[in-house]
Amino acid sequence: MVRHGETRLNSGERYWGSTDVSLSAAGLWQAEQLRHRLATEKIDAAYSSDLKRASLTARTITSGGRKLIACPELREIDFGELEGLTFEQVSQQYPEIARAWQERSPTLKYPGGEGLDEFKQRLSSFLTRLEKHAEGETILIVAHSGSLRLLVCQLLGLDLKHWWQIRLALASLTVIETYSPGAILSLLNDTCHLEVKS
Repeated sequence: MVRHGETRLNSGERYWGSTDVSLSAAGLWQAEQLRHRLATEKIDAAYSSDLKRASLTARTITSGGRKLIACPELREIDFGELEGLTFEQVSQQYPEIARAWQERSPTLKYPGGEGLDEFKQRLSSFLTRLEKHAEGETILIVAHSGSLRLLVCQLLGLDLKHWWQIRLALASLTVIETYSPGAILSLLNDTCHLEVKS
């Protein structure tokens, strides 16, 4: 699982859910580092959110000829009226949302956007795609912080409330091994491929 790279509109500082922003020059560089990191991996299938920031990250990683499948269900949660705002702006303009974040509310719904339950149902439909793959296949998923954190919870059988307790940096790599009895988290939020070697 890969989170997309940095975007032109400061994806690390603002809430961009359904807004279709593209990668910055730094984000493209991050995607190239991911391509180098995964170059020797046998990837049997690759899925990506259809939003530009994820699909361009995925296309850069899979440029060696691997087929990429665009999946709208992997999009980030739709923040509705909060799209493009910073945390400080949300706190000032939507104190009830900031309070729901502090309380880790499982019933959170963004005004004009999605609720966590809708988001979870959307991502559950993606998991049915994964069930069709044979044991031993390696699947690449390139998406967004929210969708990947929720997938981690679903694959590991964790309650939705733990979604709040996972941090995924831009251009990070997370690895989950799946077996019939359950899944094992073997790597979380790794960004060593972004370290500049002197």
